[in-house]
Amino acid sequence: MTDTASPSALRRPLASALLVVLAACSNVAQAASYTMCRDSGCGCCEQWAAHVERDMDAQVAAVDSTDMAAVKAERDVPQGLSSCHPMAVDGYVIEGHVPAEAIARLLRERPDGVAGLAVPGMPLGSPGMEARGRKQAYDVFAFGPGGQRVFASYP
Repeated sequence: MTDTASPSALRRPLASALLVVLAACSNVAQAASYTMCRDSGCGCCEQWAAHVERDMDAQVAAVDSTDMAAVKAERDVPQGLSSCHPMAVDGYVIEGHVPAEAIARLLRERPDGVAGLAVPGMPLGSPGMEARGRKQAYDVFAFGPGGQRVFASYP
């Protein structure tokens, strides 16, 4: 009697391990926790969260707050970049109507000196602020210990 396994028996554990690795890689965005703080009377926050959920295949947990200024201060959102609803995701702060593609890029690239992204104000046409086809050009700013800079622009 020989003590050798068949080639197909040897391939099964390798194939299983490969499937686990592929599944883990494809779920990186889903694995992050997305927690948005919002004023309970704000409707655009829900629309923006739906955009993030749809375009990033993620679940956004909404936490109502009566003191948004304190939440933003606690998360070190620069005053000049303040907007509507800060969200915490994977160690970053996302402030306002930041498009999902910019968030995905941040999570993918993880640039040095960046603590978060922000879209100041509430520009028409940004995610959650769609208004009968009207659009305003706006920038997404990266902020953090490395300062502030334009991260992405939307015409």
